[in-house]
Amino acid sequence: MQAVLLAGGLGTRLRSVVSDRPKPMALVDGKPFLYYLVEQLKKNGVTDMIFAVGYKGSMIEEYFGDGGDFGIRVLYSYEEEQLGTAGAIKNAMQYIDDEYFYVLNADTFYSIEYDSLVTLQKNSGAKMCLVLRRVEDRTRYGIVTVEGSRITGFNEKSDEEGEGLINGGVYLMNKSLLEEIPDGKCSLENEMIPMWLSKGYCLSAYVNDGYFIDIGIPEDYFRFQKYIEDSN
Repeated sequence: MQAVLLAGGLGTRLRSVVSDRPKPMALVDGKPFLYYLVEQLKKNGVTDMIFAVGYKGSMIEEYFGDGGDFGIRVLYSYEEEQLGTAGAIKNAMQYIDDEYFYVLNADTFYSIEYDSLVTLQKNSGAKMCLVLRRVEDRTRYGIVTVEGSRITGFNEKSDEEGEGLINGGVYLMNKSLLEEIPDGKCSLENEMIPMWLSKGYCLSAYVNDGYFIDIGIPEDYFRFQKYIEDSN
């Protein structure tokens, strides 16, 4: 099964400590952050990858090449302007061969069993499966509401204190959904997912409490460095 890795962001919040490269190429113990994401996908049997790249994307291609040295197959989808998450996936559509494919942010590491999404999709018939994670203070985030495994609300603000479910940024998508994404800049989280829910599409939730980190800010980037050091 293929995986689209969204690696086209500008990484402005991390620029103070990583200024010479795209965020997924930030070095951790001498290797790019993206290397660890690739290794995790390989452990889950995913070796066919599409890197959706933008800012300094050539640096990613220079490192990974066709993927052969890393035991994977890599294709590159370049965006000439910032397309947003949905726009970047749509831009990579020409390289997507499978009926269902994974999507994940290339600046986020999430310890999950990817096969669980496939099982969920087969059991639910969903057009899209989303990995959700549980947080203690849901007032800080847009929350996701579910009934059983079916998502009923997405990215909604809540003033009620307590734990809640939020988007983990890992998806299993049906390729047919790409036809509905407009050309140009478009957000998966803010535009397309809410629209698909309003149309009554079945979107299923897989709640996972595995290790999660987004290296978007320096503190979390350093935290992941410590995680790798402790894992070695």
